[in-house]
Amino acid sequence: MWVTIVSLCIGLFCIMYAAAILVYRHWYLQLKPFRISEGHRPATRFSVIVPARNEAAHIKDCVEHILQQAYPSDLFELIVIDDHSEDATPAIVQSLQQAHANLKLISLEKELDGVYLNSYKKKAIEIAIGYAAGDWIITTDADCKMDTRWLLHYDALIQQKNPVFIAAPVDFITDGSSLSRFQKIDFMGLQGVTAGAVAAGFHSMCNGANLGYLKTAFYEAGGYIDIDRIASGDDMLLMHKIKKLYPKRMAFLFAQEAIVRTHPMPDWKSFINQRIRWASKADKYTDRSIFYVLAVVYLFNLSLLVLPLISIWQPTLFWLWAACMLLKSSAEYAFAVHLGEFFGYRISMRLWYFPMQHIAYTVVAGWLGKFGSYQWKGRKVK
Repeated sequence: MWVTIVSLCIGLFCIMYAAAILVYRHWYLQLKPFRISEGHRPATRFSVIVPARNEAAHIKDCVEHILQQAYPSDLFELIVIDDHSEDATPAIVQSLQQAHANLKLISLEKELDGVYLNSYKKKAIEIAIGYAAGDWIITTDADCKMDTRWLLHYDALIQQKNPVFIAAPVDFITDGSSLSRFQKIDFMGLQGVTAGAVAAGFHSMCNGANLGYLKTAFYEAGGYIDIDRIASGDDMLLMHKIKKLYPKRMAFLFAQEAIVRTHPMPDWKSFINQRIRWASKADKYTDRSIFYVLAVVYLFNLSLLVLPLISIWQPTLFWLWAACMLLKSSAEYAFAVHLGEFFGYRISMRLWYFPMQHIAYTVVAGWLGKFGSYQWKGRKVK
């Protein structure tokens, strides 16, 4: 009897998961690449904010990519806010300030004056916004690179669509290793879900490495009030707050030239810590649609992890596991192929073992995100 009940429940999760992937795929395929209209003239004043902690290896490259934008320098500023760096990060930024009047550097350590927080990044962004002269806030990370027409695409979308919040694509730079390829493909899937969901107006997803919002909307939504004790969520939790006020004015910037590229985690420990950090905000979403989707995804992956163990005593359940794996992999591959076209990455069927890794990290990160702690940027966070 219990075998039948287990089989029905897992079969239902499997169908729901595959159906969700195919629905996101359908929404994604409805997107049309955004084009800048002929005769377009830049008009939006931007403040690009980059929180940085111990990023001496990347900050110079990031700052130069932003300052070399094909966008009038009098219409944008770059604010780097240093988060208690223990390396040469602030010194590198200071050396670049000499040649760029629109580059500002703020010390979070001086601003806080010894105050302890659970979310330094949110406070860093909040303080930087207080100094911002632009009408629009754009956030990215200190290890990111972008096309020279990145800001121009933001400006064009703002002028054409009049949104108050814009989510935009992020991609990983691979080094050819199995881990970096896994992260790239996995993250492409998240980006596809983000693009499709935001475009369809179903739920709100974004990534802080590439997003923008109207400064007045940030304050109207109360900024990070009520979410400032949560270690992560400077992007999605804020997006949900703004969406409550402006549900019809959320947009996704679907353009290859708007992609921001960043580095994947160098090892499995760092990767798991990153995903635990992301998972830690799963039950904090006021947009319940995304919570329900995440719950189905987690329960389905948990089922796939324990089924092989149960099948030792009930061999018939192995075939259910095999069928679910086939359906899961087929749905994901059908979506990933299209994502690869946008991000310029060919998906190979030889990567058959990736679903196994995906299942394991989803279960581990989901559990520890709720009940554990993690290390991030040299800090232990709960």
